Amino acid sequence: MDLILLLTLLAVGYIFGRIAESRHYRSIIKREKQFADILLFAAKRAPPEMTDVDAVLVSGSAVISSDYFKWFVAGLRKIFGGRLRVYETLLDRARRESVLRLKQQTRELGGNAIFNVKFESFNVTMGARGGIAAVEMLAYGTALIPKRTG
Repeated sequence: MDLILLLTLLAVGYIFGRIAESRHYRSIIKREKQFADILLFAAKRAPPEMTDVDAVLVSGSAVISSDYFKWFVAGLRKIFGGRLRVYETLLDRARRESVLRLKQQTRELGGNAIFNVKFESFNVTMGARGGIAAVEMLAYGTALIPKRTG
């Protein structure tokens, strides 16, 4: 009976996890096209020719949770060691989503470029065993907002 429950949870986690992940990636790809005109730079300073702008701190944060299947596979991988590919998609989705939110905030402020872009990631754990339940990604930088004349 326990084996049947385990297999059922794995199957449900795999199916619904894949559906949710596919939907999220489609949404990310669509919004990346919408925000493609807002440029990101790791450089600390804007070029000297970018004058007459206001500098504003902007940030975007996203928390992406793991499904039961990924949690189980990662637990097995921890026994044998190696790359945790099942969590790489979580990090990729969280990073891309946080960048989109960063760009959205910049657009709302009227900006078109973000400099000194940095990322921070955090494990969000649940339960006594401290298993990874989710990952949070924070993207932040300095948005350049053209000054309005008039």
